[in-house]
Amino acid sequence: MPIFNDTKVAFADKSDAQLRKAYWMFKMIEQPALTSLGTSVLNFTIHNNFPFVTGIVKKTLFEQFCGGETREESMNVVKQLFKRGVGSIFDYSIEGKEDEETFDAVCKEIKDIVRFSVGNPAIPFIVFKPTAFGRIDLYEAVGKNAELTSSQKEEWERVVKRFDEVCKLCHENDKKVMVDAEETWMQDAADQLCEEMMEKYNQQKPIVWNTIQMYRTGRLEYMEAHLQRARGKGYFIGYKIVRGAYMEKERARAAEKGYPDPIQPNKESSDKNYNAGIDFVMNHLDKVSAFFGTHNEISSELVMDKMKAEALENGNPHVYFGQLYGMSDNITFYLSDKGYNVAKYLPYGPVKDVVPYLTRRAQENTSVAGQTGRELGLIKKELDRRKGK
Repeated sequence: MPIFNDTKVAFADKSDAQLRKAYWMFKMIEQPALTSLGTSVLNFTIHNNFPFVTGIVKKTLFEQFCGGETREESMNVVKQLFKRGVGSIFDYSIEGKEDEETFDAVCKEIKDIVRFSVGNPAIPFIVFKPTAFGRIDLYEAVGKNAELTSSQKEEWERVVKRFDEVCKLCHENDKKVMVDAEETWMQDAADQLCEEMMEKYNQQKPIVWNTIQMYRTGRLEYMEAHLQRARGKGYFIGYKIVRGAYMEKERARAAEKGYPDPIQPNKESSDKNYNAGIDFVMNHLDKVSAFFGTHNEISSELVMDKMKAEALENGNPHVYFGQLYGMSDNITFYLSDKGYNVAKYLPYGPVKDVVPYLTRRAQENTSVAGQTGRELGLIKKELDRRKGK
């Protein structure tokens, strides 16, 4: 869309060298076979402590998509983004660990983020993944109302306690917290837990926000039913509206286990469903606030058009936009330039621990039709502009 084509605004903070490095990385990611091989090799070498690889990763993928190894190191990016009106959402991107010690450590880290961000408008949201606080198999069992053993019951109580400690701390410090969505087979339990936290902490305004994946079937119906429950219990709803990121895994599992595919049949259906989610939110702003996490220019403009039709100011507190750090700067900085609420997801953590996130991000970029090509086209356009072509 023409309004998101101003590369001068999008890349104002990037040097020619940074743009060329980003171009090279997206060019590599554009090749599915190369990405698949590269991510496998990368995970192996990092897991086996090849020190020189860590340095290479930090100067390439990590630098493009992460803020730093610590919150303090990441603050350089936070400050730079906020100078241009863009918030940052610290995303402690440790994945793939399932022991109680790690769950407790991550919970402590999230609470430290809350305290670290108090009073700082540059960090408008806190975020965590449900599986950062508990095992995915346990969420699945709870969601299916399976009979839990006594040890599983105690384990689930610890998951609920971690959720509650973070949400309570956010409520006490007036910080909004988003709970990410993950695989469908664990999501029912996560949804229920989010609703319990909303009922507890969203009585005055939306503190706790759940994530809705619109590439799934049945999500619009879930939101409509949830709204009725929220009205009945008198609390506000916060949603992060996204398309979703586990399509191949979801389809493969559904085929393997013989249940209906939970993903929309094609991209057109996913886009239509996402836009229906926009309509739902905009029709219920008295009760629902939303963070529209999208790299899709058409969806972004649709939200803007809906806001204009409703005569809402660009900075309306019930509507946020968001993109991942290192991507879609053309959307992010256009929105901030026009006074909309917009924030970047800013992953951080030790390089070795963040590699699973980085490789997943590379694979997702490869699978999203047109996304990587769009990034490449914008970078090339800006480099050509700077050369006077």
